[in-house]
Amino acid sequence: MKAARLHAAGDLRVEDVPSPGEPAPGWVRLKVTAAGICGSDLHNFRTGQWISRAPSVAGHEFAGEVIAVGAGVSQFALGDRVVADSRFWCGECPACRAGRHNVCARLGFVGEVCDGGFAEETQLPARLLVRHDPTLDPATAAMAEPLAVALHAVRRLAAPAGAPVLIAGCGPIGGLAALLLSRPGERQVLVADRNGARAELVAKVSGATVVDLDALPCDPNLRHAIDATGSVAVMARLLDVLAGGGTLALVGISHGRLDLDPNLLVEREIALVGCHAFADELAPAVAMLGDLAASLSRFVSDEIAIGEIPAAYQRLIAGASGGLKTIVRMESGR
Repeated sequence: MKAARLHAAGDLRVEDVPSPGEPAPGWVRLKVTAAGICGSDLHNFRTGQWISRAPSVAGHEFAGEVIAVGAGVSQFALGDRVVADSRFWCGECPACRAGRHNVCARLGFVGEVCDGGFAEETQLPARLLVRHDPTLDPATAAMAEPLAVALHAVRRLAAPAGAPVLIAGCGPIGGLAALLLSRPGERQVLVADRNGARAELVAKVSGATVVDLDALPCDPNLRHAIDATGSVAVMARLLDVLAGGGTLALVGISHGRLDLDPNLLVEREIALVGCHAFADELAPAVAMLGDLAASLSRFVSDEIAIGEIPAAYQRLIAGASGGLKTIVRMESGR
């Protein structure tokens, strides 16, 4: 079968590899139906920061069809359509025992500590699978994982009903957060991104308003913001525009350190909230997919075959993609 495997930083190869064998007890073998390219995939490719085994089939945002089950697996049957939980947690540490799998002491991610979804077939523990409506387009189903990440950030932000929210960064997570926050239609959602076309797309799909973050004045009513950029300069700017008593939720992957006077947080009573992957939001995100399908499809810029993944990485790193999400589709026959 064909698979895109990361051998080292900067070294992603599409190769012919053996198909997975019979799944081990507790594991499930999947025919991958669609997979999404994530910003963290690109980060790992560029830096090698999370390479723990090599080569490894990349990709942690994907959907598939069950084609074999290992001993002891009773919750899934052949033909079930499922989405993957990206978090490979141990189940034994204090965090896992408390149900906080996203802060597991030995947390790894699918596509790094085990083979992921950029392949025609893969295997995962049954505990990392959630069944989805089989009538869903696989490209929509593959967006369940980033939707869960956005939902987790929105929940962690905990903006009261009607309170305006500012989102910096209109990549997939920022765009999906805007979509989630705009759903009730009862709050003002502001979005900012240096890529004007991407910001406009998010605004059209979600109903948000595009703003220039650099020119935005401090609004006494603006107390909630999400950083989906990872830029320390953007974080600092968000702290400048938030009113006292505000909350800044950080969900972007950072490439630097924030030079911060703690008195800023104390005297203005600003809360910084970290958002790592997701907690129990995957199942709720899967349940939302049907209602959000039309909007999610508008965020997809490209659908490609496995062999096109390395070129897509380069295009995305260069910022040459007009949309938010590139989907690797396996069912197209390409």
